[in-house]
Amino acid sequence: MRLLPPAPGGPRRNQPGPLRPCGPALLLLLGGCLGASRAAAGSRRPNVVLLLTDDQDEVLGGMTPLKKTKALIGEMGMTFSSAYVPSALCCPSRASILTGKYPHNHHVVNNTLEGNCSSKSWQKIQEPNTFPAILRSMCGYQTFFAGKYLNEYGAPDAGGLEHVPLGWNYWYALEKNSKYYNYTLSINGKARKHGENYSVDYLTDVLANISLGFLDYKSNSEPFFMMISTPAPHSPWTAAPQYQKTFQNVFAPRNKNFNIHGTNKHWLIRQAKTPMTNSSIQFLDNAFRKRWQTLLSVDDLVEKLVKRLEFNGELNNTYIFYTSDNGYHTGQFSLPIDKRQLYEFDIKVPLLVRGPGIKPNQTSKMLVANIDLGPTILDIAGYNLNKTQMDGMSLLPILKGARNLTWRSDVLVEYQGEGRDVTDPTCPSLSPGVSQCFPDCVCEDAYNNTYACVRTMSARWNLQYCEFDDQEVFVEVYNLTADPDQITNIAKSIDPELLGKMNYRLMMLQSCSGPTCRTPGVFDPGYRFDPRLMFSNQGSVRTRRFSKHTL
Repeated sequence: MRLLPPAPGGPRRNQPGPLRPCGPALLLLLGGCLGASRAAAGSRRPNVVLLLTDDQDEVLGGMTPLKKTKALIGEMGMTFSSAYVPSALCCPSRASILTGKYPHNHHVVNNTLEGNCSSKSWQKIQEPNTFPAILRSMCGYQTFFAGKYLNEYGAPDAGGLEHVPLGWNYWYALEKNSKYYNYTLSINGKARKHGENYSVDYLTDVLANISLGFLDYKSNSEPFFMMISTPAPHSPWTAAPQYQKTFQNVFAPRNKNFNIHGTNKHWLIRQAKTPMTNSSIQFLDNAFRKRWQTLLSVDDLVEKLVKRLEFNGELNNTYIFYTSDNGYHTGQFSLPIDKRQLYEFDIKVPLLVRGPGIKPNQTSKMLVANIDLGPTILDIAGYNLNKTQMDGMSLLPILKGARNLTWRSDVLVEYQGEGRDVTDPTCPSLSPGVSQCFPDCVCEDAYNNTYACVRTMSARWNLQYCEFDDQEVFVEVYNLTADPDQITNIAKSIDPELLGKMNYRLMMLQSCSGPTCRTPGVFDPGYRFDPRLMFSNQGSVRTRRFSKHTL
């Protein structure tokens, strides 16, 4: 692998670049990707760009600042209005994007090495089977990564910055979690430190320049895949100097679930203090404003990228995906700021796609998840998806406007809480195991904030069913047609028969793998429910168990 020079100035089409990395043998190409045979027939295989932001919500207006992105990607293609993540936390969600698998299959359960985030186990078992690894080894794509990878990437106990995951020709990865200044990048396995000079160090702009450099110096004989993973709008919410005074009159949305008590919800939600203090509200309003400010530099990045693709004559043959790793909340149910919760504001994300064959100005209501990104991109490359063990589905038929398409009606959401079974000495009145606590002892997570949900969308139902792995064995159910803000938990009033079916469906999804993750949901015509499977040999009700993964 060779270091590509950044391109801070205009296009440099005629300047020589470094030699391209060696690609796989033609025999391997022809055996692995149908796209290669299309290329042999004279057609150019499509390029793919995946833009991934960090903690960008969809429900609370997270796309509002990105006017250029919406115009250049959404209005030129398709916007998915029902896009979800299988876990509302950075590392598990990013692992799902890379592998196309639910967390119970890739075993990344939180943001720690112990939770398999960029661990040796992850590197050995999952990284060789990510979709970029397949694109490179089987489809002959040039693969480029720039930005935040996984939260523990670069940890000394996991190979440090010298580790370059299988599947990447060009690697510009951030050490650990999101920052804007004073960070270290792994440049193809070699550390490069950055300071706090805006003109050369502001990470979102650095990623833009590195990406433009790749577009100018890559090989033109092979298709390419780019994954650009920005720090925005993750904390510490450091905006570029020119944007630090924007949105001064913007405040966090005061929707129906803002600053109210989470009645009939899991104990972690019930412990939040209502009403919030004035200082807490000022803090979250300021955070909301700064998050939007950081996204303006992402909007600039998207514009530069699209313009360079157009200048290079490659835009019409390039798919561009824009999404986030999870949502976010600012004051909902009196929780100040974070993600991790089961509600729409944390699990729903933006997803915009443009590319060859996608008609402009489309909106799809199909239920999709980030486990679908890997299968979709491999499908674009012409790879046989039956050769993978991915849980997701290709979005390509939706993007191409296929009619009478049979599609899923539910997805799985699962999360394993972070925290230790000890009492926080600064908050002795709280139960043991809390974490992510604010000074007023409102905590955003706990070791038993461990849950799994079935998120269902069908012609008749817009439903969420969740179970917690705690002493209460707490259940939350929401009818989002009548209650889009998820204020009223209907677990005790819903039809018991439907409740049993949802419990069974949850068990099925939590043990699914590959094709079994795509079986008919409760409200699909092909669904079959055998209530006898709900009981053990002793006749007691059988409930779903949460797996404790050994790494």
